[in-house]
Amino acid sequence: MRYDLVIFDNDGVLVDSEPISNRLLAGYLTELGHPTSYEDSLRDYMGAAMHRVHDLVLERTGRRLPGDFDDVFHGRVFAAFARELEPVPGAVEVLEKLAADGVAYCVASSGSHERIRVGHRKTGLDRWFDDGRIFSSQDVGRGKPAPDLFLYAAERMGVAPARCVVVEDSPLGVQAAVAAGMDVYGFTGMTPAAGLAGATRLFGDMGDLADLLVP
Repeated sequence: MRYDLVIFDNDGVLVDSEPISNRLLAGYLTELGHPTSYEDSLRDYMGAAMHRVHDLVLERTGRRLPGDFDDVFHGRVFAAFARELEPVPGAVEVLEKLAADGVAYCVASSGSHERIRVGHRKTGLDRWFDDGRIFSSQDVGRGKPAPDLFLYAAERMGVAPARCVVVEDSPLGVQAAVAAGMDVYGFTGMTPAAGLAGATRLFGDMGDLADLLVP
């Protein structure tokens, strides 16, 4: 393995949550008088922390979202996760391979700690991620595209940034990894290759990732 640490994004990389959460986000924003399509949500918010939703709505409309926006949205998301969420095809096989080879890995997500854990419990991925392997934008001051979250994860895992590789599926995540001085493998499962410009390499099947990481 050419890297000492594999840092996974969560939504869209480990759990197939992006279609669910962006459908619900677009619907809720539209309900509140901010017309948003599913495609708009993917473009503007995929891979981002919740503060980006608040910031962009305020910037564009001059209106703040309701104080309970995050709680209501997450309630809807968690209910949908309970019905629909699945692991990304191939993710379990990658984790099994990394664990068998003794390669360090963790997750660094724009989602909250609660969101990460809810998704992992539903999909069975919790067996691969104890608390010491889970990092959230809640742990740092700025979410992606700032590099803070990835740098924090690397520091906590005791690995230099140059020895890390990030697995990402969003433009914001790729930007954050590049800014952190890390290689980044862009997963094109939902995002076209052109949207992941700057990635070290691109791949379209999560089941292929372990082999791609080997020199």
